[in-house]
Amino acid sequence: MSYDSFTEALRPLASRMPQIVREREILRVAAILDRNGPGTAETARREVLKWVKNQAGGWLPKEALDHQSFDHLAGGRNCSGIRMVDDSTDIWAIRSDRPDRHVAQRVWTTEITIGHLQSEAPRIGVRSLVSSPEDKLAIAPAVPGFLRQIAAICPLRSGPLDLSDAPWVVGSEEDAERLIEILVDPQRELPVFALTVPDDPRNESPLLDPVSLAQTTLGIASVVVIPAQFTWALTERFGKRLSVFGGAVRVYLPGFSEDANPYGGHELILREEISTATDAEKAGNWMRRLAASESITRVRLGRGVLSFTAVRQQSLDLSRSRLEYEGASDTDQLVAAQKQINLLKGDLRQALDAQQWFSDEHKVAEDRAKTAEAQLTAAEFRIRQLTDQLKARGEAPDTNIPLPSCWDAFADWCEQHLVGRLLLSPRARREVKSPLFQEVSVAARCLLWLANDYRERRLGGGDGGLRFPFESGIRNDRCGADGFLFDWQGKRYNVEWHVKNGGNTRAPALCLRIYYFWDDASQQVIIASMPAHRPTGAT
Repeated sequence: MSYDSFTEALRPLASRMPQIVREREILRVAAILDRNGPGTAETARREVLKWVKNQAGGWLPKEALDHQSFDHLAGGRNCSGIRMVDDSTDIWAIRSDRPDRHVAQRVWTTEITIGHLQSEAPRIGVRSLVSSPEDKLAIAPAVPGFLRQIAAICPLRSGPLDLSDAPWVVGSEEDAERLIEILVDPQRELPVFALTVPDDPRNESPLLDPVSLAQTTLGIASVVVIPAQFTWALTERFGKRLSVFGGAVRVYLPGFSEDANPYGGHELILREEISTATDAEKAGNWMRRLAASESITRVRLGRGVLSFTAVRQQSLDLSRSRLEYEGASDTDQLVAAQKQINLLKGDLRQALDAQQWFSDEHKVAEDRAKTAEAQLTAAEFRIRQLTDQLKARGEAPDTNIPLPSCWDAFADWCEQHLVGRLLLSPRARREVKSPLFQEVSVAARCLLWLANDYRERRLGGGDGGLRFPFESGIRNDRCGADGFLFDWQGKRYNVEWHVKNGGNTRAPALCLRIYYFWDDASQQVIIASMPAHRPTGAT
């Protein structure tokens, strides 16, 4: 019997077996209510209760409406609340369950915590979870609707970002500069979805619906619309490889910087990939899933967000301590302890389910990473094969590459022709915009030598110690006293080598210096500084 026929034979038996229901976390929101004082927290609690009341079937007990602790059971639409208040802290947490309207055995759970210290602005934390026997969830995540109501009354903030259910439309050069500073801000914790408007007078809107995307990702991403006339600012700052324009969409993840790897997660969706309504919808759903996944990864439980379980256990601990302090009877203390034990058993089951889910997700991600790594290795091997074939025929790989004629085109020329072999650092990109050194083609030939001959030596196991002239009047040499330390992608490198000509340092228009180092991780030459001589204490 074949494997497929055996599987078919067992299908009726499998359908009668009890299905395992697992709880999966979908997204987390952590934000600051941007108006200080208890009144802001109370306003937010009221908006949450309106939403919870609707989820629970239209009725809640008086304790809930008074923002006190409560339990409400309503045939699958259950909800519970906890309130802990002392002289300096006020924490209110609520958990609401509701069955899915369309999928049997799928139950949605939303946990909301609103709290503040006396000296700080109130904070809101939200967790969205789903319990289901499904192996895979075909959903496009969306934040709960009450967040939009709260944002309309009490502005929400996350790091440098003001959170809104409406997209931010860049309307001036100042807005564009502000966006750039937000993108590189190390305090940013949310992805920024940059939607550009095509450079077409017949189309004044981005190809993705920015309003729907902003509403469904409020608190887990920020949506920005960039008209065509302002996209140049990103290109000017980050270069074409990290900018976005022409109707395309880019995802700028937290941690983005001018030296970011364009293939390292800051995904670019080209205009052609979202030109139809179907493709645009698929891209929007993918972005929603990405934002939700990033929120779980980056927002830590116990810090950015408090789970309802943690708040409830803390409340029970305080209740038991109070009973002991007040000298309650052994029976009352035993009842309180038994209640806590029963809840802990349920929490343990949920924790085990969550652990299994994370383990499964990790296995999927690990398999995907191994596949990508294997594909990359194969691609690199194929590139080397093709390069060797060209050399065997007496042809150089870059024979027909046109050299740039002006500095304005130099950075783009590097990105187009040297990608994967040589990279300009952000500092070098700034320096080649309008340098005093005049011979652009000479600088370009030097970079071609670094991208080819020098890189081939490093890939072959050499140390790169090529101290000799490779063109008339130009040589590769140690920096000597002009060496310096350079920070690159979280690491510090010692820049010990440079390409130079014999130009006098007192005549910058004739003096060429290209300071570089080798990056083992990306197997690329990184240009730290060029084309001017770096003034140091020795010079």
